[in-house]
Amino acid sequence: MDKEEYRRGVGMVVINDEKKIFIGQRLDKDQASWQMPQGGIDENETPEETCIRELAEETGIVGNYKILDKTQKWYSYDLPKNLQKRLWRGKYKGQIQQWFIISFFGKDSEINIKTKHPEFKNWKWAYKEELMGLIVPFKKELYENTFAEFDRFLKT
Repeated sequence: MDKEEYRRGVGMVVINDEKKIFIGQRLDKDQASWQMPQGGIDENETPEETCIRELAEETGIVGNYKILDKTQKWYSYDLPKNLQKRLWRGKYKGQIQQWFIISFFGKDSEINIKTKHPEFKNWKWAYKEELMGLIVPFKKELYENTFAEFDRFLKT
């Protein structure tokens, strides 16, 4: 795998006290396309800094959370061919990401997806089994690998 072909980024498994996971329905999709928050690493930014920035940008969460861990591995996924040409000006064939698991212990009212550059039109809490039935197929293996690393945090 040529790392230059993959956009570097982070992903976030945000859990509440019931071990449910924050998922958002993408704003730019016609169908129900759900995912966990994620985003690209800016130049001179660490993965941890990206995680904190993207968490605020995509969920409005700026407090009442704690980063519990991060994946030891970086996981990648390939976009379907028809999306490779449309996203990121065709520069990347997919993303390579480090994932973080975050405990959110605030109130749901602190979550605000109507941010400056919104990415989600809806959001909800879901157990990982429900989430796996809602995501796009090309991210399924990445999510499974991430959940395997974070298994101890997701047990109910």
